[in-house]
Amino acid sequence: MKKVADKTMSEKDDMKAEYDFLNMKGAVRGKYHKAYRDGHMVTIHKEDGSTEIQYFKLEDGAVMLEPDVRKYFATSESVNRALRSLIAIIPEKKRKSAHSK
Repeated sequence: MKKVADKTMSEKDDMKAEYDFLNMKGAVRGKYHKAYRDGHMVTIHKEDGSTEIQYFKLEDGAVMLEPDVRKYFATSESVNRALRSLIAIIPEKKRKSAHSK
């Protein structure tokens, strides 16, 4: 019998028992990260048998936040506020040279 994670599955959790994410072998974190940022395609299979393909690409200037950072900065406004407070403490000389690049 496989080890069961400390956390028991809730009634709402529809994850199948055979999906053991705690003991995955050969998994590579971020394997598709670059390809996802470059753009990706989603194929939607509709009930009437037809398919629709949608293409997604991050807009220029878009930034992806890591999950641990997203816990603290859930909105664009919160990220911008935090970055502006950091900009305010950067010495004026460095801010001017970075801005001119």
